Amino acid sequence: MSKDDNIDHLLRSWDFDPFSLNVRKIKGADGREVLQMRIDMGVMQMEVCNRPDGARPEGFATMLDLLKSKSLAAGPDAPLIEAVGLTDVESADSDRFLIAEDDCLEIDREFVQFYHRRICWLHLHDYVNAVRDADHTLALMDFCRAHSNDEQWTVSHEQYRPFVLFHRTQAAALAALETSDGAEASIQVINDGLTRMRDIYVHYDVEEHFEEEELVKRLKEMREDMREKYSVGRTLEERLGDAVEAEQYELAAQLRDELAKRAPGRRL
Repeated sequence: MSKDDNIDHLLRSWDFDPFSLNVRKIKGADGREVLQMRIDMGVMQMEVCNRPDGARPEGFATMLDLLKSKSLAAGPDAPLIEAVGLTDVESADSDRFLIAEDDCLEIDREFVQFYHRRICWLHLHDYVNAVRDADHTLALMDFCRAHSNDEQWTVSHEQYRPFVLFHRTQAAALAALETSDGAEASIQVINDGLTRMRDIYVHYDVEEHFEEEELVKRLKEMREDMREKYSVGRTLEERLGDAVEAEQYELAAQLRDELAKRAPGRRL
């Protein structure tokens, strides 16, 4: 080992704080940006795009991209199930593509790497990139659920789906504050996230625990804090839901027209 391999100088210049997340974005000598997380007795460095470790599994940007390619290459008897979410994969073609056991370790590594980078983006208030990495994790969960026949392995990921969705909703709501619709868009993003989270509890037949879930309570607190801070009442979509529930169909039609006038893709 040469003296250049020793990272004493780096550790001494950046103290580890066990009570907070130690994260920074820097540029290297080659000009590329990287994320660094100070951990006990070391530093974790991550690329800002594609796989955080910079690896390209068999030439693909991420393990998810490789898996999709393998699924397509498997032929018509093993169709790719795209973004299956929480639909019934049991009803899919019994000859669907299945994830090989050898790929499971790399998939697990990718889950962990994207988690580390996601919390770094959140800490740095880079909400757009936090949403991007959360979406990647959710898509990888979707693929694993659709293409694995190991239920225990699938559940080991699925148990974190509400947590990833919580991060995704938080980040998207804060990013929405910077849009033209501001706080109203942010509140609606939270409502959409809560709906998606409820779907998880419904799917796993534990809806009775939804309201008592701490992550749900925190999102609702965030939503109401935004209402108070920015003096926002019911959003257009909330008012539409109220009108439909009250069978006020003329009002509902007017609200739908107002929503249709808004620019598509305004929400993250």
